[in-house]
Amino acid sequence: MSMFSIGLSGLNTAQSALNTTSNNISNVYTPGYNRELPKLNEASGGTGGVQVSDTERQFNRYVADQLNSAKTQSSALQKYSEQVTQIDNLLADRDAGLAPLMQNFFSSLEDMASAPSDPASRQGVLGTAQTLSAQFRSFDGYLQDMQSNIKSEIQDEVTQINNTTKQIAGLNREIALSRAQNGEAPNSILNQRDHLISELNERMDVRLNIQDGKTYNVSLPNGQPLVTGKDSFQLEPVQSQNDPQRIVVGYSDGRGNVVELKEDLITGGALGGLMSFRQETLDKTQNQIGQLAVSLSIAFNEQHKQGVDLNGDQGEDFFNVRQPQAYSYQGNTADVDNIRFNTGGIDDLRATDYTVTFDGSGPTVTRNDNGSEVDIEWDNTTLSFGGVSMEFDAAPTNGDTFEIQPVRRAGAGMESNIADLDKIAAGKLVESEENTAISLVGVDTGAFSDGEAYNITLDGSGQLTFSGAAGYTQPTDIIVNGNTRSVDGSGMVSGLLNAGDKLEIDGVGFSIDEILSTGSGEFVFEKSDANSGDNRNALALQNLQSQNVVGGSASVSGAYGAMVSDVGNRTNITQVNLDARQGLTDQLEAVQQSESGVNLDEEAANLIRYQQYYQANAKVIDTATTIMDTILGLRG
Repeated sequence: MSMFSIGLSGLNTAQSALNTTSNNISNVYTPGYNRELPKLNEASGGTGGVQVSDTERQFNRYVADQLNSAKTQSSALQKYSEQVTQIDNLLADRDAGLAPLMQNFFSSLEDMASAPSDPASRQGVLGTAQTLSAQFRSFDGYLQDMQSNIKSEIQDEVTQINNTTKQIAGLNREIALSRAQNGEAPNSILNQRDHLISELNERMDVRLNIQDGKTYNVSLPNGQPLVTGKDSFQLEPVQSQNDPQRIVVGYSDGRGNVVELKEDLITGGALGGLMSFRQETLDKTQNQIGQLAVSLSIAFNEQHKQGVDLNGDQGEDFFNVRQPQAYSYQGNTADVDNIRFNTGGIDDLRATDYTVTFDGSGPTVTRNDNGSEVDIEWDNTTLSFGGVSMEFDAAPTNGDTFEIQPVRRAGAGMESNIADLDKIAAGKLVESEENTAISLVGVDTGAFSDGEAYNITLDGSGQLTFSGAAGYTQPTDIIVNGNTRSVDGSGMVSGLLNAGDKLEIDGVGFSIDEILSTGSGEFVFEKSDANSGDNRNALALQNLQSQNVVGGSASVSGAYGAMVSDVGNRTNITQVNLDARQGLTDQLEAVQQSESGVNLDEEAANLIRYQQYYQANAKVIDTATTIMDTILGLRG
């Protein structure tokens, strides 16, 4: 090969190298760009010269896979942290939180107990009650807004995921066509595809399988395909079959069939972070707020009904509270006709949802937060569990399933029910005297509707007798352990009683503590007269602050403190995990950039080097021209 040919090959190679370097510099800030290097080889044929055999893309598959995995986790934790921090700030706010408002409410009851007839102290109770219930509604509204925002974000993420998988399938098609036509695909298309895979991992956890080292196939963790060669499969935001308020992710198989995916299948990425936060923290916190509202309201209402107001009337419900929610699955033969809180079993109320399933042996109730079965009472008409009771409009059949949310939105319905100062029942409703082992348990609504005073005697055999003396009422029947027993004309109750039996007489509940071994015991009770100085029920209401009214194991302040602590710990743990994962992601990005990223200093040096290379080859051609001119001059 002549010097001309050798010099020309060098010029072409230098030009190609300069073009590659220029392309690197121009794409230094292009997302997903991988640095390119010209591969120089000696010209074929053994005649000398140089050629560019390939423009090599600096891409490390192993590092890319590790980085994508780290980004998936970092993105999920970042989204989780953004959301949980909002709840943490809401609950822990010393001014806007529930803790100071509950304290103010019970402090106002203490003031009223000190001056039960004082209008100012009574107004203070009503004012703090209205403020407290309004804050419960506000908290629930804020959390419900978060539910709505997450629903919208899930829909947006699904749309972006579908767009990305569709683009990946399109690039698979372009790459296959380019390989068929040219033997290789342009590096720019390969960069775009790898960048889309990186973006997809930031949105959700997926599995990448490279077929024949060329075609990218993408699938969900359970193996359902999202991209197969030139085809893509879509995800769809769908309404949950068991909760019409909830948006979940469905999978479209391409034949028009959409299958709802389990929430714990969607992990990693922004979408996984949103769904994990909703399932683990948002739902739980909303249930805990609801449980606190219901427990406080019912405990306060039950105690208030044991009092008498300034008009001489029995206390009524002080707070209104939203009743439980129930949803029937599609295809059920029965629907929920009525569902309510069971005040007698309110200690069993928990901050969780339930799934009720009927089979051939009857109903099974499962907690949704931990998957455990709960104890139930079922008489083929009423199903009771977890502090709620429910009836159906028809007999449930095998396969009927229901979603029960006892307290999810309870905070939204908490309201103060009393506006009249005189309706606050600060006095005690039942006046009693006893010399027997019978103790007062509680008072139902409408107590003393049949009479004003009762005198009962319990002898050593367990026989209960009502006195018919002047001034006392003799009922025709009473309730013992939930069953009605008649009272004859002499005042004797049918059947004997035992220690531990529960009685209800004219709406007033009693417990038989023991049967005296000798003699008889007497118990006298009657409705109290209105007394402006009576503060006994006000003291009992104020004492609810220290009683375990939430789940039978915590006071209202203790339960709220535990909730704040739980969210705070979860926020802290999420942030610590995010910092650790982000550190790993940053390290992998540094490794990836060291191999694939553009270094401007290095490229500037390459420009000078290839420019000199170009000039040197131009000098070869110039020298060859001089030699040729000299040779031609010899002929003269």
